Amino acid sequence: MSLKTTLIDAAELAALPPQETLIVDCRFELGDPDKGTRDYLDGHIPGAVYASLDHDLSDLSREAEGLGRHPLPLESAFNALLSRWGWQPGMQVVSYDAGSGALAAARLWWLLRLVGVRQVAVLDGGFAAWLAAGRPVETGEAHVRAASRVSLRYDASQVLVEHAALLGGATGQLLDARAAPRYRGDVEPLDRVGGHVPGALNRPFAENLGGDGRFKPAAQLRDEFMAVLGATEPSRVVHMCGSGVTACHNLLAMEHAGLHGSRLYAPSWSGWVSDPARPVAKGEE
Repeated sequence: MSLKTTLIDAAELAALPPQETLIVDCRFELGDPDKGTRDYLDGHIPGAVYASLDHDLSDLSREAEGLGRHPLPLESAFNALLSRWGWQPGMQVVSYDAGSGALAAARLWWLLRLVGVRQVAVLDGGFAAWLAAGRPVETGEAHVRAASRVSLRYDASQVLVEHAALLGGATGQLLDARAAPRYRGDVEPLDRVGGHVPGALNRPFAENLGGDGRFKPAAQLRDEFMAVLGATEPSRVVHMCGSGVTACHNLLAMEHAGLHGSRLYAPSWSGWVSDPARPVAKGEE
């Protein structure tokens, strides 16, 4: 089968052989962290397992370390998660969210790339697209494969966690995925203070989507990102957001657009402002 590495549509997903495919439901709401689990049990794509942004794709116990609101899970914990799901090398992994946002789904997509797995794609349009296509659903817990042995390592070259390295542009061009009012510092509903890291540019992740709620065509995404980044090489781009989740949406969009090699500043804004001594910029760059 032809492996998918960025996006997949409902028809392509339905055609994949189940025994060679791992489907992961990543639905999650910040305001109601348990809603994703309830929605999953009420109905999900047949065979899908569930991943919680808070409990599986993050390690909230590490927030006090200045690593942001959604610190990365430890390698050992992420390996244990893949093992529990029965993941095997060569499997096509497909993650999905409720609809067009693809937020936690993009986070899982990026985490798998961080451990060297490339055959992973996000369902374009999410569970809503699956339903709109008239595809079947199942309720309750999915039948889980036999556990596998997994021992993968994070690729440190793909992620930044050190705050001090960001200033001065030595590590690359920061690209902030938050909505423009939060980036400018007009409002800040979640973190200690509003604004952005000095020198960061803004590309709200919502601009990756068309009016139909799906990702824009690759060529259009490429033109739009290049308009923001100018002559900056994709490999010099470092993505950030509020907590390292929606930034993965921009990273996914750039990869889909053929702009390869950008990285993630995992602690993002919530990690940056954990120290009041760090500078904060307001307005537009």
